[in-house]
Amino acid sequence: MPKRAYNQEQDRNMIGISFTEHIAEQQHRLSPAARGDLSSLLRHIMLAAKIISRETRKAALVDILGLTGKINVQGEEVQKLDDYADEIMIRNLRFAGLLCVMASEEHEDIIRIPERYAIGDYALAFDPLDGSSNIDANVSVGTIFSIQRRVSSGPTGTHQDVLQRGKNQVCAGYVIYGPSTILVYTTGHGVHGFTLDPSVGEFLLSHPDIRIPTKGKIYSVNEGNYYKWDEPTRKAVDGFKSGENHRGKPYSARYIGSLVSDFHRNLLYGGIFLYPADSKNTSGKLRLLPECNPLAMVVENAGGAASTGTKRILEIEPKRLHHRVPFIIGSRDDVAYVESVYREAQDAAAAE
Repeated sequence: MPKRAYNQEQDRNMIGISFTEHIAEQQHRLSPAARGDLSSLLRHIMLAAKIISRETRKAALVDILGLTGKINVQGEEVQKLDDYADEIMIRNLRFAGLLCVMASEEHEDIIRIPERYAIGDYALAFDPLDGSSNIDANVSVGTIFSIQRRVSSGPTGTHQDVLQRGKNQVCAGYVIYGPSTILVYTTGHGVHGFTLDPSVGEFLLSHPDIRIPTKGKIYSVNEGNYYKWDEPTRKAVDGFKSGENHRGKPYSARYIGSLVSDFHRNLLYGGIFLYPADSKNTSGKLRLLPECNPLAMVVENAGGAASTGTKRILEIEPKRLHHRVPFIIGSRDDVAYVESVYREAQDAAAAE
């Protein structure tokens, strides 16, 4: 049976319904012949998010703040809560019979599903707790996830299932743990946000059909790295600061240092987030699979854009599990402005 057209007005009229009801309704409207495996997988992610949300709120009381003493595959010190969130995601999803393989930012290799358990048709990449270095300061953090269809054959999943271009994602989203816990996701048919109501323990639709403004007023970047950037990057950021940009107006600087938090604010209000390459991280710092691809899918389905400055994020073919890229994401015209600065620099270099 063919998929049905997405109706934005129907989602706007569903405000207040639960996440479970929403994904069931979307499945009925858009893919009535589907088996419901993706819906079931999303419910498992939702449950993991509820548990992580609960623990982040009482972390200081149960001694899961601070460092574990371990170093992850990225060479970063592991926070206790980061370690805990990773364990919760794996425990809730590994044996559900819905996944063939997983990949976490915290693991050097893929996480295989034991052969004695049922193997599903999806692969999951995730960052269990983005922004975890801010946990001890009570700054908002989040979980980011990306879902792909299995492409391998055999008794279990392989690297091939994870190492797919972002444009092949069937679902992506994130959960932000802040003053309230909000889950945002897309299956390619609009972007929808749900706020956890702790009194009933349910995520309820609070932000139907999110659309990012075409142009923003905010730029988000770690300006402590200014002198590590190349000249085009400095020129683009200077343009946002001075007003010598496509809007002809200065932008306000807002930088939390937690990717999911900075992105969520800009998604709602409009603006741009940049984590460009620099002299220390010449290939970029953020990870393509668990961070950039899912947020790029979200922003594009909300009317925005995501780029390295020269290439669309969702077109990049990952070369390895922890592939890093420069990341520029946000309002469509703001991203286009940065791309234009890079393009001018390339053209000038070619002309010399």
